[in-house]
Amino acid sequence: MRRFLGAIAAVAWIAGSLAAEAQAPGGPPPPVTVAKPVVKDVVEYDDFTGRFEATDSVEIRARVSGYLDSVAFQDGAVVAKGDPLVVIDRRPYKAALDQAQASVVSAQARLNFAQADLERAQSLQRTGNIAEQLVDQRRQAFITARADMDNAEAALRNAKLNYDFTDIRAPIAGRIGRKLVAEGNLVNANETLLTTIVSLDPIHFYFDVDERSFLAYSRMQAEATSAGKTITDGARVGLTDEREAKRPARIDFVDNRVDQASGTIRLRAVLDNKDMFLLPGLFGTIAVTGSPAHRGVLIPDEAIAADQDRRIVWVVAGDGSVSSKVVRPGPKIDGYRLIRSGLTGDESIVINGLQRVRPGAKVTPQREELPPVRQQ
Repeated sequence: MRRFLGAIAAVAWIAGSLAAEAQAPGGPPPPVTVAKPVVKDVVEYDDFTGRFEATDSVEIRARVSGYLDSVAFQDGAVVAKGDPLVVIDRRPYKAALDQAQASVVSAQARLNFAQADLERAQSLQRTGNIAEQLVDQRRQAFITARADMDNAEAALRNAKLNYDFTDIRAPIAGRIGRKLVAEGNLVNANETLLTTIVSLDPIHFYFDVDERSFLAYSRMQAEATSAGKTITDGARVGLTDEREAKRPARIDFVDNRVDQASGTIRLRAVLDNKDMFLLPGLFGTIAVTGSPAHRGVLIPDEAIAADQDRRIVWVVAGDGSVSSKVVRPGPKIDGYRLIRSGLTGDESIVINGLQRVRPGAKVTPQREELPPVRQQ
């Protein structure tokens, strides 16, 4: 209890000292750090929350039934398109392939015989030494043999496909999931899920924009187009543990309707993911271009004070007197806060020592120059 009372007394003593320093009669005006706002061309960005999704995602299933013979991938590995993944027991399909090849050889022999027999009959027909009906019979036998040959070749192609389907390879490049079926288990064609592959580079980022913002972007784009200007479709994406979105992205898709339930429309950005650090399903934030380039006034956040529901900035005159100006803050740009209204950029504002400023009192300004971009 004594420690608690002592802490309260220490806080009261510090507050009294600051008040005495700011209002000591006969003493010099309290020192404060002042600077002129940063004035430069800026582009405003609006922040939205979204989720990363793979550009391509494939569920690996067998196209033929059989027992799983071997698995050629490591769980979670990065695979290239065409890499071997899984092998189904090939022996039954190899036997069917051999049988189909033998059927083609047999059909070819019958076709050759029927063709030669028809040619002999046609030769005899020209001399009148064979009946017309016999020629027709041999022509029918030739046509039947040719059809049997076509059927055998189709069966061979089908057997070759089934044999090739026993060797399952990666249809896309990306990161593979875990093995879902162990060797020796029966795999049903088009049913049993073996694993999954998701592509990682590039990667998509989906986010929803409210109707009001979407209309503002559309009007801004239309005005820029009519004026012969171009508004970039660039954006910046960041993760939930990053203070600022810095990964460059490009908006490449806008949905064709506004969701009636939520009043939002879905957009998509695409960005590079060379290091494959970004994974589908992660949440993130995206900063979307919210205005054309314009002249902006930027000040540090600590220069803005609160006066009930208003935001004010202390402006120092040439004689050291201080007055407040009501400002309307905007988004954060380059480490500073954009001031939408209230400042012209020519003022000297207090950026450090706000606790020593009193309305109507004078201060001793210590000038400082703000860098164009503030390090966070």
